[in-house]
Amino acid sequence: MKKLFRWLALPPLGLLLAAGAVLGTHEWAVAQASRRVADIAYKPTTAPGFDAVSNQLDVYQPKKPAAPRPVVLFIHGGSWSSGSKDDFLYKAIGRRLARQGFVGVVISYRLAPGVLVPAQADDCAAALAWTVQHAAEYGGNPQRIILMGHSAGGGLAALLATGSDTLVSKYGLGPRAAHAVLLDDPAGLDMLDYLTRMEYPNDEQYLVPFSRDPAVWRQASALYHMRAGAPPYSLYIGGNTYPGIMKSAVKFRERLAALGQPPKYVVQPGKKHVPMVLQLLWPGNELYKELHRLAQ
Repeated sequence: MKKLFRWLALPPLGLLLAAGAVLGTHEWAVAQASRRVADIAYKPTTAPGFDAVSNQLDVYQPKKPAAPRPVVLFIHGGSWSSGSKDDFLYKAIGRRLARQGFVGVVISYRLAPGVLVPAQADDCAAALAWTVQHAAEYGGNPQRIILMGHSAGGGLAALLATGSDTLVSKYGLGPRAAHAVLLDDPAGLDMLDYLTRMEYPNDEQYLVPFSRDPAVWRQASALYHMRAGAPPYSLYIGGNTYPGIMKSAVKFRERLAALGQPPKYVVQPGKKHVPMVLQLLWPGNELYKELHRLAQ
């Protein structure tokens, strides 16, 4: 426990490296409970802008046979400009999803400055369509797909499940292609307001993935696309997360409530932004319990 508290004092990069160093000795045992099918292209190679590295996903299957299992499609964070399914942390999360009894689908997507956030959302929609079409081949239940994302990945997951099918209909999906959504300290739910205000240091960095066009800020903000009929949402927010994330999460909660679909909304006391995803390295935490509840 003392070692864990020392981790929480580290900056994000140091924290991730420390997690890798300590957990590395345990990963072999965790991996034995799952099977990873890596580097599956979720878009046709002929698709406009197709990237042979970024437009890929990995599937993590439990080794023990069972009836079709619920599926968790996990979208990583990284300020829309970094991160990959091949990062240690996201591989570890995939293995742990399988150990929890899910079929885990962990995706990469194109990053800024190569593309803007709407193109990243399109990648995620294509990955969701692939999952709906192919989950059964990997032992998954396409009727029980839970979208999950942390940070920027949370904002992208929210865009896919707003109840408005304009993003996913391109891939032949309806607005409830996902059974449920779990947002883990999501960023970008209301970038129109965030970038209009520019209240915090270094906010200009987000003009790279979102451009300087307010129309793009709105297009890439799930808050402005919410409609009745969205799948059920669960929002988990760090009690010590960034103020912008807390503020937009409250607005998102209020918008869902106004539509008659109040989400489950949990503030985890004392947690900062990075520990909100690092907790997935340990079994028994609240997020896994919530995934099991949503899978019902």
